[in-house]
This record gives sequence, C-alpha cells and structure tokens, in this order.
Amino acid sequence: MKESRSAIIIGVSSGIGQALSRKWLKDGWKILGTYRTEDQVVSELKSLGALLTHCDLDDPASINSACQELKRICPSWDVLVICPASLEPIGLFIDVAMEEWEDSIRLNFTNQMNLTHQLLTSRRLDSPLGPCVIFFSGGGINDASTNYSAYTVSKIATIKMSEILDAEMSDTRFVSIGPGWVDTKIHSQTIKAGSKAGQNYERTIERIKEKDFTPMDLIINCCDWVINAPKDVVSGRNINVIHDDWRSKEFEKKLIQDSNLLKLRKYGSVKK
Repeated sequence: MKESRSAIIIGVSSGIGQALSRKWLKDGWKILGTYRTEDQVVSELKSLGALLTHCDLDDPASINSACQELKRICPSWDVLVICPASLEPIGLFIDVAMEEWEDSIRLNFTNQMNLTHQLLTSRRLDSPLGPCVIFFSGGGINDASTNYSAYTVSKIATIKMSEILDAEMSDTRFVSIGPGWVDTKIHSQTIKAGSKAGQNYERTIERIKEKDFTPMDLIINCCDWVINAPKDVVSGRNINVIHDDWRSKEFEKKLIQDSNLLKLRKYGSVKK
C-alpha cells in the first residue's frame, strides 16, 4: 500500500490553499494547515479531515503558537505550502504610511520566513525526492510594478530566498510559483484603492468583468508537477504557471542543463 503524504498549507481558506487542500485530501493525503478567520471554507475542510489551527501572520506570538501545534500534530511533513498575501498598502511609495509598508513586508515576507524556519525542523527526510516547500510569487519580476512596492519587494525577496535555501539545504526542495492572475478575494484590495492603484485598477476591473484568470486546475496541476519533480529540475526556481512550459519533458531537460534558468539574474552582464 502506498504511504500517504502529509502537507502543511498555510492559509487554507485562500483560493489556492483550499483548492490544494481539497485535491490532496481526495488523493488520500493528510492535510494540516492554518487559517486566520474561521469561516465556512475552514469548517468544510475540517469536515473532510483536515487538521487546522489558527494563525495570524501579523502576530509573531500567533505564529509561534501555530508552529508548535503543527509540529505536535505533524512531526514529519512532506510538503509545506505558504499561501497568504496582501497587496496593501497600495499607492506610490512616497504617499503610503511607512508603518503600513513595513507591516506588509512582515506579512508577505519576514513572518513567512519565520514560519518556514520553525517548520523546517519537522520536515520528512526519508522520502525519495525529499521534502518540498512551495511559495507563491511572480509579480514585478520583469518590470517596475508601481503602487505595489511592499508586495512586489516581498515577492522578489521570496524568489531569491528560494534560491538561497535551495543552495543551503541539499536535502530539501524550495520552489516559488507565479500563478498569474488568480480569481481570489485579494483583488478587492485593488478595487478599494481606486485611483491609488494606477493603471492596475482598470486592468483588475477588466479581468473581473471578463473572468480572465488563471484556471485553478492549472495551478493545482503545476503544484502537483513541482512536488513530484527532482531537485535539479525545480528547486530554487521561480516557475510561471502560464508562461513556462513545465508540462514538457524537453523543458525539464533544459532546466537540468542550465542551473540559471527561471532564477533572478542581472540581464546583460557578461560572465568573465
């Protein structure tokens, strides 16, 4: 009988978090995770067998408490997925409150690293591929995403941190996935910001109107591909669900051959 895998999903009530939870529960996985607010989604996931605990990523004490509980009920995990994110504060850097900007960096990056740091000690090391940590980050890599500086800087830091952790920890895979535009409640922050969001306000309105979002099934399939791929294929890389040909065996070969692919690099530099 095939041994069941265990996944910890931080932010199970998010769009991607709940979709992954449902998929992996259906596949026979043991699902553990955290939620900030106990809502209908959380209740449904609990009824399906997920073991969930409260965690407020704005509160270090709550993070510590959640990590202790997760390590108690899951002393050995196969996959760790970090889902929470906030676009706020939205607006030009010079116009936003610095306290809110710093809070966003903590929520979107440093507190997520705190949580990752604590949970890495309970990763399972006796599986063929080794444990896998998945972050979600993609926006602002190839341009200057004005009006979203705290969010963008946090996501780029996460991408680089994935590469650093990959280099530091040979027994674990770290991957950041760029899901594209996902149909989740996060876009309400842009709508609320109005003109402070700049051109992205109209883009968001249009996306919602046209329902022009990355299909959730495609995101889940990409996550499934990542967790079943070896370290030299995926680890330390930022994989775009829409634009990268991750379903191709030829693309996998290219990744193995070029350790710089899908990583942050300075364009135009010549290696001497």
